[in-house]
This record gives sequence, structure tokens and C-alpha cells, in this order.
Amino acid sequence: MEKGLFRVKAPLAERLRPRSLDEFVGQRHLLAEGKFLRSVLAKKKLPSLILWGPPGCGKTTLARLLAKEIAASFLSVSAVDAGVKDLRKVLMEAEKLRSLGREAILFIDEIHRFNKAQQDFLLPYVEEGLLTLIGATTENPSFRVIAPLLSRAKVLVLEPLTTEEILIILKRALEDPRGFGGLKINVEEGVLEILARASEGDARVALNFLEILVTSAEEKEGTLTITKRHLEELSLARPLLYDQSGEEHYNLLSAFHKSLRGSDPDAAVYWMVRMLEAGEDPLVIARRLVAAAAEDVGLADPVALQIALAAKDAVEFLGLPEGELALTQAVIYVALAPKSNAAYKALSLAREDVKKHGALPVPLHLRNPETKLMKELGYGKGYQYPHNFPGGYVPQEYLPEKLKGKRYYHPTDRGREKELSVRLKRLLGAKTK
Repeated sequence: MEKGLFRVKAPLAERLRPRSLDEFVGQRHLLAEGKFLRSVLAKKKLPSLILWGPPGCGKTTLARLLAKEIAASFLSVSAVDAGVKDLRKVLMEAEKLRSLGREAILFIDEIHRFNKAQQDFLLPYVEEGLLTLIGATTENPSFRVIAPLLSRAKVLVLEPLTTEEILIILKRALEDPRGFGGLKINVEEGVLEILARASEGDARVALNFLEILVTSAEEKEGTLTITKRHLEELSLARPLLYDQSGEEHYNLLSAFHKSLRGSDPDAAVYWMVRMLEAGEDPLVIARRLVAAAAEDVGLADPVALQIALAAKDAVEFLGLPEGELALTQAVIYVALAPKSNAAYKALSLAREDVKKHGALPVPLHLRNPETKLMKELGYGKGYQYPHNFPGGYVPQEYLPEKLKGKRYYHPTDRGREKELSVRLKRLLGAKTK
């Protein structure tokens, strides 16, 4: 492309920022008539807000437009590089604006990166109304924003843009003079759709892709041509959204475990791969797999726990990528194994009684008479040694007197546990005779 055919002073995404809410694309659940933001804007007064959403969904742009709608001064800091000293300067500016009768909105990008001390410092100024806070975050604010600050702000959940909404933005970029409207660009059919899908709801990524394509496009007789062939040279792969200490970490682990519990091997393998591709420690996945084998498969198939532990050992021994196959085999096995949480329930019920009744005394017949005094006090008296009886079993009470006859384990009729159920019924029947 010839020099001077088009020049840029800022990235395309920055140049195309909407100038009004009418130009803003997406978040109709908040901005449509009758929805929350439209309603509060009609009163020309904003509460403090936390805008929680994925990258490129419009958090920063929306904050600017909201300030513009109520004619407030927009003060902005980034939590990445701002400290208390920077906040003091902003607060002094807010004081000056208030003395002039003007409202100040403080926008904090990536507010989840502020530590507790920084958030505590900000709290009283939000409480007294010196400024209205708008924080933007990609992380669940309940994990990253202190409770007092969170209670004084309305959390708005922003959604990833749809493919259709991204297409609107891409077409606007080609037509708007702030974008490439002054250029003759011929885009092969289907290219924009591919870009829109590849951006996965992130408008900034979509515009960056388009800008790369335009700046590297072939120019002939004053016209730039972009074809699907050019897309092959442009890596459209995006890092998968994942935070190993944030909400998405727990979301994916939860989906993985629930897929195992729900006997869906395809979904379980999918969520496993999602985590591995995002850089999750495979031993974190293995631990959850072992937990599912114990909690959800249980005695319906005791082999599942052995296979899950073997997969954990294989991952530790082989590492990645070789260990992935052992992990996959174990995931499929645990997902397809018959399910029983009877042991888990037995544990919970027994724990309830321990908490409720405290340290109940051990029945005398179950105590070992280690000394002469103990024997004189009746320790071990009446105990029946099971191996001295046919079948290695003799009916006798093993629970404290207060819990006599209590049942914690109720086996299912699924898998291997069906055999345990039959045996338990036979033993209980002998006990009641």
C-alpha cells in the first residue's frame, strides 16, 4: 500500500469510540427503553456502579457516555499503575469541581487490581458523595472488591457482544470517516463474518483484526482488496478467557465436575481441554477428578477412584502433553461409571451426630481391658469376636448407646453397590432376629 493512502494517529478501536449512547452497540438489557440505565439517566443522576464484563464489551466507553449524559466531569485512573498518591490528586480535583457546582465521576479501570488498602482509602469519599464511582472489571467483583465498597455500588453485568453486534461495528469501521471511510476497500463476502466470530464478543479484538487486514491489504488502482486468503495469514486465535484465581477458574472446574457427575463424558472432556488449553495446572484437574470418583461414583464402582489416582500419578510422572491421555481416559471412565453418593451422605450424617451429641462414651464391650482395673470396671466384657462365628459375623451393637440402631449408610442399587446393599440387608436382618 502506498504511503499516505491513509494515516492513523490512534488505533482504530480508539478512533471509533461511540460519541453518544445512540452510537453505542450492545448491552440492550441495560440501555433499552425502560431498562435500568435508561431509567436512571432520565433522572440525570447516577449511582456508583461496578461494570463487570469481559474484555471489549464496552465498559470504558459506556462509563464515558454515562458521564456525558448527566454532564458530569469524567476523572479516570487505571488501577494497574495508580496508587494512593494518584487518588489524592483526583480527589482534590473532585473537591474543586464540587466547589464550582459540578458533579465528578471517577472511573477506575480494572478496579479489581486495587488492593484492600486502596479501596478502603476511597470508601469514605464515595460514602459522602464527593464523587460517583464507576469501576470496570473483568473479574467477579464479589471476589475482588471489598464488601463496604460493593454495598455502595450497583453491579451491572455486561455481556459479550454478539456476532451480529460485532458485524455492525466492523461495517461502521469501513464506512465511518474516523475509521476507513475515506478509503476504497473491497472486502470479499464472508470475511467480516469470520472476523466477527473469531473475536468472540470482543469489539476491540475485532477492530484490531480489521486494522491489521487493511494496513496489509493489497492495493491496486487506489482500491484495497481483502480476501479470505488474507485471513489465513492472520492468526485469529485468541487466548482463552481464564483466571486461575478468579471466577472463571471456579466456573470451569464446576462445569467439569458436574459433567462427571452427570455421566456426560463428552462435556467432561471438553471442559478438561478448555482448562488445559488455558494453562491450568493438570494436577488441579486430577484432584477434582479424584474428588468426583470418591464423592459421586463412590462404591458403585470402587475402581473409578483407583483409575483417577493412577491418572494423577501418570500426570506427575509424564507431565504434559503425554499425561493428557491418561487424564482423558480417567475422565471418560469416571463420567461413565455408575454413580452413588451414599458414602458421602453417610459421612455427612455421621458428622451431624458427632456435632450434635459430642463425645459419646465408647460402649464398655468395645473397650480393650489394658489393665486389671479396666477389666474390673467391665472393659471388654461381653464383646463377641466375629471370627469365632459362622460367616465371620455376629450381631452386636457397635454404636454408642444413645445412637443405637442409627443408620448412616444407605447403599443404592447401582453398580457394585447393589451387592453391598444385598449384603447389608442380610446383616441387618440377622441383627434384628
